[in-house]
Amino acid sequence: MATDAGRLIERDDRAVVRTRGLTRGFGQRVILRGIDIAIRRGEFVALLGRSGSGKSTLLRALAELDGQVPGSGELTVPGRRAVVFQDSRLLPWARVLDNVVLGLTGRDAAERGRSALAEVGLGGREKAWPRELSGGEQQRVALARSLVREPELLLADEPFGALDALTRIRMHSLLQALCARHQPAVLLVTHDVDEALLLADRVLVLDEGRIAIDQRIDIARPRRHAHPEFIRLREVLLAGLGVDTTDLETVKQAS
Repeated sequence: MATDAGRLIERDDRAVVRTRGLTRGFGQRVILRGIDIAIRRGEFVALLGRSGSGKSTLLRALAELDGQVPGSGELTVPGRRAVVFQDSRLLPWARVLDNVVLGLTGRDAAERGRSALAEVGLGGREKAWPRELSGGEQQRVALARSLVREPELLLADEPFGALDALTRIRMHSLLQALCARHQPAVLLVTHDVDEALLLADRVLVLDEGRIAIDQRIDIARPRRHAHPEFIRLREVLLAGLGVDTTDLETVKQAS
């Protein structure tokens, strides 16, 4: 379901993230072709797209980490931003609490760090080394490090891609609870259609550098894979990604 993103941006004065005609490219290759999006405070947006479609390029643009990449267009993002990557990127020589409060200033930095760790279920692990934590626990620390700064925009680049299925389910619930409490605008880059449908208020599909689908997800939480609207939207998004759902059904029947 494509929408006129340009008109949405013009009339949405609650958006904390706005892009208008955003382009990015490398040499002769154009990666983003006139991206128009708006994200409100507290809104959770998932970004889908095939490999090479420009998902990470868009995320890096919103994080303002692409200063050397040629491009044009309008970009408005809040000053307080945080990024969570697929790997936790913890400093191995620093203890957990020191990783969380890295760069924080103020006398209450350590207390804020402890509170953030408690929020992600790691209270009491402040003095642990990163190597002593599981992969899921390391990502919890990365979330605490991001949210302790009370960001207005949280950017997540496939943060659960390296986790096992059960840990991912727990992390989904944790992320939803944290975002509901802190109310940042969220952009989650993912390859997983089900993950997008479970977590997001809106799902964008990026295709050949353009937003091909901007779909609001109006399914009550907690969401279930068996919900008829979940199944319908899953097919819509898969089709937008170029996946033939009849082939998937054939594979299921044969397995």
